[in-house]
Amino acid sequence: MKRFRIKVIGGLLAACAALVPLAAAAQNEAASRWFQTDQGKVRLIAGQAAVDGAQTLMLGLEFALQPHWKIYWRAPGDAGYPPSVAWDGSDNLAGAAIEWPAPERFSVLGLETVGYSGTVVLPIAARIARPGQPLRLEAKLDYLTCKDICIPYKTKLALDLPARGAGAAFGQLIARYRAQVPGDGKAEGIMLESAVVRAGSAPVLELRVRSARPLTAPDAFIEAAQAVGFGAPVAAAESDDTLLRVPLSGDWASLPGHPLSVTLVDGTRAMSGSLTPVRGPDLVDLATLAAMLGVALLGGLILNLMPCVLPVLSLKLLAALPRPDQSPSRVRRGFLGTGAGIVASFLVLALVTAGFKSAGLAVGWGVQFQNPYFLVFLVAILTLFACNLWGLFEVPLPPGIAALGERANLGNVAAGAFATLLAVPCSAPFLGTALGFALGAGPPEIVAIFLALGLGMASPYLLVAIVPRLAALLPRPGRWMIHLRRFLGLLLAASAVWLLSVLGGEIGLSAALGIGVLMATVAATLAWLRDRGPRWATLGIALLAAMLVPAVTHPPAKAERAGGIWRDFDPGAIPALVRDGNVVFVDVTADWCLTCKVNERLVLDAASVRQSLERPKVVAMRADWTRSDPAITAYLNRFKRYGIPFNAVYGPGAPAGLPLPELLTTGMVTRALAEAAGR
Repeated sequence: MKRFRIKVIGGLLAACAALVPLAAAAQNEAASRWFQTDQGKVRLIAGQAAVDGAQTLMLGLEFALQPHWKIYWRAPGDAGYPPSVAWDGSDNLAGAAIEWPAPERFSVLGLETVGYSGTVVLPIAARIARPGQPLRLEAKLDYLTCKDICIPYKTKLALDLPARGAGAAFGQLIARYRAQVPGDGKAEGIMLESAVVRAGSAPVLELRVRSARPLTAPDAFIEAAQAVGFGAPVAAAESDDTLLRVPLSGDWASLPGHPLSVTLVDGTRAMSGSLTPVRGPDLVDLATLAAMLGVALLGGLILNLMPCVLPVLSLKLLAALPRPDQSPSRVRRGFLGTGAGIVASFLVLALVTAGFKSAGLAVGWGVQFQNPYFLVFLVAILTLFACNLWGLFEVPLPPGIAALGERANLGNVAAGAFATLLAVPCSAPFLGTALGFALGAGPPEIVAIFLALGLGMASPYLLVAIVPRLAALLPRPGRWMIHLRRFLGLLLAASAVWLLSVLGGEIGLSAALGIGVLMATVAATLAWLRDRGPRWATLGIALLAAMLVPAVTHPPAKAERAGGIWRDFDPGAIPALVRDGNVVFVDVTADWCLTCKVNERLVLDAASVRQSLERPKVVAMRADWTRSDPAITAYLNRFKRYGIPFNAVYGPGAPAGLPLPELLTTGMVTRALAEAAGR
């Protein structure tokens, strides 16, 4: 009996021992054999033990890595490459695609890489060609594993799944990692709002993210078609949004306008989406901003000497002349008012410019002179000011309003505003540099630079306000002031005629002549309404009419100027001309730009410069910006210039273009032509 029991127990043990391999086989029938290395192991697993008529079947690459070793994500970062699988030799497989769970970042010696460590499963969605048939899988796997060194591996993983059957599989394991594949963010309450590329000494991509719950440790992994390096983002909370600043390297300037794929990871939450970045204002460091503020102050000061400001010289001189009823405090108050009017006007210009730029509209210095309504308004204002200086009319205000205006210093403030208005079409030395910096940056920089320009232009008035005795250096009042008023009135009338000639080029000769006749009629009517219309006023009106007709009926020619050497502006033709060995001189001008006219008459029409421009292999192009032209605006913006005059020289020695200063000299132009030619 005892011997029988021993035999039975031994038989049962033998049977159990025989069943162990079968159980192991049942457990492993949905997985390939491990490919094992010193750095870890990998195998192919399936979510079900048989095809069972499925059209799509979930597979997985299961990596079990040794500590500190990693594999790479689909976008590996600064180094490495992701696992890839070729399915050659498989049977009944229509296709397969890897799905990538949310990765982690590895930062080593300044290199930013992205991937996985420890144990990870890469889900694979496999499409079955014949759903009722068995599936034969042969996965040729190529992957890289790294720690301090990187080791590439290649292996083949094989797995057979029958058409029908039961057994252990890995569906739950694959599903756990598939749940970590980023979705569109709706379930996690995360949304990508915008992407902005900002240049500067350290360019960044700014990602604005909105989240239902505050982000705790966000990271962003970005994929681009361009060869761009994306660093680890720095997060900053802004109201309900989070701003991620991602450092850029490589070909980052080509990012604007091209879609990016962004994967955002914040702990267990992740999402993926696509954004098209736009180019934003450049980043500005404090040292650069301080230098540009100094340049703007100097440019604003020089603006007082430019031709565009000469029409308002009458207001300046008459305000500066000392009078018996003026105490030093009254002089100080008057000049402070004029300075305040200038600064306030520049502040308004800054706010309007920043608003237009934020709305995506083209901005530039003096572009309002491209608007015929603005020109008509200026012509009317100048005509009325001239008539006032001639004594043709005075506008008496009610005593209360007059007293209020006196207390508020409104007359002097208006003089400063008018000076700014007429100064806008001028581009003085240093002004273009300051404007290029401001208009290429953001609203804070625009406001700061425009305020510095205003302070620079207002500085002479502020100086007199600080030291009122400076006004005493001017001649004492006398009868000569009457003649000065008449002369300055003629200057303003001449400015109105000049603006009418500009208007004639924009709205047509007949319309501009009609407006001019209307202004002359207003002046004649005011003179007639005076009890004793002075003969000098009649003479002034006659001179105005005499200048009006030829000025309006013969507006400045465009491309025909300078003896026919100028051809129409064609920026697209410049590279081909340079490749053929030509030198190209570009002149961007406008009828309303007096500084442009000075450059043309004194420099570009000079015999030496004209002779250089007429030489063989020299092409002169003139861009007329009298009217708004998006192509010219875009061309100026490429040089970060937003005002005119602007000149550039191209050639074998300067294929990218050599920009010139606002005020030209003959020597400067001839040297630039020689440099561009490579001589």
